[in-house]
Amino acid sequence: MNRKKTFRASLKGLSHFDKNGRARMVDVTGKRVTVREASAQAEVYIKKRTLEKILENKIAKGDTLTIAKTAGIMAAKQTPSLIPLCHPLPLTNIDMKFETDRDKNCIRIISNVKSESKTGVEMEALTAVMISALTIYDMCKAEDKNITISNVCLLKKSGGKSDR
Repeated sequence: MNRKKTFRASLKGLSHFDKNGRARMVDVTGKRVTVREASAQAEVYIKKRTLEKILENKIAKGDTLTIAKTAGIMAAKQTPSLIPLCHPLPLTNIDMKFETDRDKNCIRIISNVKSESKTGVEMEALTAVMISALTIYDMCKAEDKNITISNVCLLKKSGGKSDR
């Protein structure tokens, strides 16, 4: 088998590739509409003093968590504009929560995204937490030069054929 045939054979069964190995958007026409839900998280590690300033609303650029929440919501809605093979979805709910851990100097961002659709909302949930984390970074970078974003992951998803 030549290299090209081997490559094509390795792609067999992968939904984002056509028979010639070219990227494509998955056709969800035949899928049924179900309630889809996904939750994701990201953690932002900052200096103790920076965390205190965020919680006291004393960051020079403004109300960090409110702006980060708004950015996450806006980002979830823009996911198909950012990630080429994502379907545009009618999102029915986007919820952003922040948990602070003063012992670890960490803000944990959690998104929960819902839709009644033919495909899942995992990418929207992940995009929401990433942009929210980047917004915190942007708002606090003058205050703290060692901000770290980590532990970005999908926490859960439900709906569709595989459900959970």
